[in-house]
Amino acid sequence: MMQKILIPLAVFLVVLIALTFGETIGRELLSWVQHLTGLVLHNFADVFYAVKHYIDQNTTKILIALVVTIPISIWLLRNHGQALVKRTSQRKIAIVLAVFLGWLGAHRFYLGQIGWGIVYLVIFWVFAPLVVIIGLVDAIRYFFMTEEEFTPLRQ
Repeated sequence: MMQKILIPLAVFLVVLIALTFGETIGRELLSWVQHLTGLVLHNFADVFYAVKHYIDQNTTKILIALVVTIPISIWLLRNHGQALVKRTSQRKIAIVLAVFLGWLGAHRFYLGQIGWGIVYLVIFWVFAPLVVIIGLVDAIRYFFMTEEEFTPLRQ
């Protein structure tokens, strides 16, 4: 009973926060990045050019980081590989995907719901803020489901 009350309340709060603060938070985040780094970001093209500039200026550091990362990763996989084999809950993975990539329908594709994943992509193309809200609503739904309730969604 409590879940039936909490889910609509959580959905309402997510929608309200997204509508109220979404644009302001995005603008303030870009302003904060500009203040900290000196990078002026107005759109994703600016991010691409900033990354390209960083790569051009720090090619040696990036190569050294790659050379150091490879043996460390191999060592970790050899010594602790069994811990990685442990099965992770698909519900938890779907929640993470819904929160971070829900706007692309990644959680739906992960669950084998290809049709719904394509619907998410179409909604993203038509009206992106709506699909962000829908992805967060899915994350909230999955969070409040038990493993038994979640199992039919995977099939």
